[in-house]
Amino acid sequence: MIPVAKGTRLLAWLFTAPFLLVVLFFEVIPLLAVATNSLFSADLLSLANYSEILTSAFYLGSFKVSYLISAATALVGLVAALPICVVLRRMPGRIQQLITICANIGANFTGFPLAFAFVILLGISGSFTLLFARLGILDGFNIYGTTGLVIVYSYFQILFAILLLLPGLGAITPDIEEAAFLMGASRWSFWRRIGLPILAPSLISAYLLLFANAMGTYATAWALVGGSANVVTIRIGELTAGDVFSDPNLADALAILLVVSLIVPILADQFLIKPRQNTDA
Repeated sequence: MIPVAKGTRLLAWLFTAPFLLVVLFFEVIPLLAVATNSLFSADLLSLANYSEILTSAFYLGSFKVSYLISAATALVGLVAALPICVVLRRMPGRIQQLITICANIGANFTGFPLAFAFVILLGISGSFTLLFARLGILDGFNIYGTTGLVIVYSYFQILFAILLLLPGLGAITPDIEEAAFLMGASRWSFWRRIGLPILAPSLISAYLLLFANAMGTYATAWALVGGSANVVTIRIGELTAGDVFSDPNLADALAILLVVSLIVPILADQFLIKPRQNTDA
C-alpha cells in the first residue's frame, strides 16, 4: 500500500500539474524568450539595449512618469478605499457581498471599454465636460493626458483597493474596539494608536500591489492617450508594433526592466512584510 502522506503528495502534484504547465508555457518560457532577445542588438549578443535605455533621458523619463502615476494612484486608491471598507465592515454580510462583487467587476473593467467610457463622460465633448463647462467648472479640462491617466487609473485602483483591504479589516475585531473605548479612547485615537498600526502591514501590501497594478497597465493608457504620454508600457508597444521606430529587442529590454520594477515590490511584500506580519501575530 502507498502511505497516506505519499499518496496525498502525489495527488497534489497531479492536480497542480495543469496549472504548473500553464505557468511554464505562458509565463516562464515567454519571459525567458524576452530576456534572451533583449540581449541582442543588430543580431549581436550585447548589453547595448540596456545601455541605451539607462543612458536615454527619454526612456528614463518614461519610467519616472510611470512611477509617479503608479505611486499617486496607489495612494489615492488606499486613501479612498479605507474609509469605504470601514463603513462596509459594519454593514450586513449580504450588502458586503454585493458591493464586493460590484467592486470586483469594476476593478476588472479596464482597457479600451474603460477608456471609452471616460471619453464619453469626460472627453472634449463628454457629458460631464459639457455640463461642467456650462456651470463654469473645469473649463478647458483635457482628459487626453497625464491628468486623464491619473483619473482613469484611480477609478480601478480604488475598486481594487477595496478588494484588498476589506479582508484585512477582519483583524480589528469588535473586542479590540470595545476594549479601547472602555479605556476612554475616542474613535480618532483608536484608529491612530491601534487600528492603523494593526492594519499597517495590510496597507503596505495593498499599496505595493496597487503600484504594480498601475505600472503594468497598457491597454487603458494606449486607448486614452495613444503615444502622447511617455509611459513605459506605451513605449514598449510602440517599439513592438510601430511602423517607423520598430525595435523588438529594445522593447524586450524595456519589458525586462519593467518586470524587475514590478517584481521588486511584490518580493518585498512576500519576503519582508508578510513574515514580519506573521511574527507579530
